[in-house]
Amino acid sequence: MSFENVDYKSLNIPAAPFSDPSIIPSFPKGKVPRHVGLIMDGNGRWAQQRGLVRTDGHQAAEPVVCDVIAGAIEAGVRYLSLYTFSTENWKRSPSEVRFLMGFSRDIIRRRVAQLDGWGVRIRWSGRRPRLWKSVIDELEIAEERTKHNTTIDVVFCINYGGRAEIADAAAEIARQVRDGKIEGDRVTEKMFAQHLYNPDIPDCDLVIRTSGEQRTSNFLAWEAAYAELDFAPELFPDYGRQAFWRSIEHYVNRDRRFGGVKKA
Repeated sequence: MSFENVDYKSLNIPAAPFSDPSIIPSFPKGKVPRHVGLIMDGNGRWAQQRGLVRTDGHQAAEPVVCDVIAGAIEAGVRYLSLYTFSTENWKRSPSEVRFLMGFSRDIIRRRVAQLDGWGVRIRWSGRRPRLWKSVIDELEIAEERTKHNTTIDVVFCINYGGRAEIADAAAEIARQVRDGKIEGDRVTEKMFAQHLYNPDIPDCDLVIRTSGEQRTSNFLAWEAAYAELDFAPELFPDYGRQAFWRSIEHYVNRDRRFGGVKKA
């Protein structure tokens, strides 16, 4: 089986995100994570287990991405950050990197109208250097088209690394200190956060990683400092909205104290 000749218009993704209301979990009011980060891991292993090439696994993940976005909308999540291509992914084979660059560009182009119809605001987080111009162009077109949508912000983290984001913020603050715009001894955590890639997006409440691996892999290093972690056993192409809801269910049952003590 190969996904090379898939007609993406025929993929089993609803024209609108909504499921039968009877199957959507009823989460406690005010308990749904506002910002969820998702590490979409396991595409290559999923393909290899089926005797396919790694890129087939990435293609199989496309409808799952849309299904998870739909599930996030139904659950009431306001921000969803998707770890799409990390600053470390450049270490992969040149052929896989080329595929991922082209595929990232094409999936945004293919899905922008659908996501716009769902009320999704598409955003990007990451570094410009090395990233293909064609990918940046598609991201900027999608950002412009969807900038007034308010249902959910979906952040594609492409050429993104948590340490890189912190280093870039520090470099910008250093430039402003040099130029006399900031006093060096007045730098605070709040000020630092204002120099991250998307400073208007709140801290991450929940980080989910698929495939059973239990690490965060340089994802949202600053924003997820106090995030709850959920490690889903499914390889990402086997994930989907119901597994996403299960991760949220785990979250709403956690006791979040942020270093304090729960009141008796």
